[in-house]
Amino acid sequence: MEQWLEWARGPAFKFAFVLMVLGLIRHLVLTVAGIVQALYRAGDKKIPYKMVFHSTLLWLFPFKKLNNRPWYSIASVVFHVGLILTPIFLLPHIELWKRGLGISWPSIPHLLADILTLITIAAAIGLLAGRLGNRESRRISRAQDILLPVIIAIPFVTGFLAMHSVWDPTAYNAVMFIHVMGANVIFALIPFTKLGHIVLLPTTQLVSEVGWHFPAESGRDVTIALKKENVPI
Repeated sequence: MEQWLEWARGPAFKFAFVLMVLGLIRHLVLTVAGIVQALYRAGDKKIPYKMVFHSTLLWLFPFKKLNNRPWYSIASVVFHVGLILTPIFLLPHIELWKRGLGISWPSIPHLLADILTLITIAAAIGLLAGRLGNRESRRISRAQDILLPVIIAIPFVTGFLAMHSVWDPTAYNAVMFIHVMGANVIFALIPFTKLGHIVLLPTTQLVSEVGWHFPAESGRDVTIALKKENVPI
């Protein structure tokens, strides 16, 4: 099992991480190219960037949306906070980056990491319950909406168990293998699932605004396509 763990930490991690980075770069490049092309073709090129920036902040920090299904919204915000902060500022993870690339940054206290881990796990359960317990949410949910919270929770559960349980070496390595491979699976899934909003979310409001600035000849083209060019509107 120790050899499998080293494989998960080595080749499997490198493959998943590179796949994630390249996939996110592809998403970002295509999005920026689409925005530039849309602006070039738009009849009205005046974009209210201040309003777009404000709307983007509201999406990034959606506190005003807490009135709509407040417990589900709170669970979603908490889940995202724990998902980002815990892996990045956990001391063992920082030490891995320091050994691998020689870079490091301040870590959060061990107790705070434990609290964030447990809160993230609870939030994942809350999101899953909110999806499955609401008929309207179930109707519009895709398979990934149900599976992703479960998949994301696996590294948090196994990481917490590995840090706080007394294992014999074989059992510890098995738990750590699940922990590392769970993280690798998440890295690999990010470019192909809604997790891609890691890089795309800050651009959504600009994309939406630019999308409504149609090319100058759009109206004429639509009437021709509908064969309504001589029909008054």
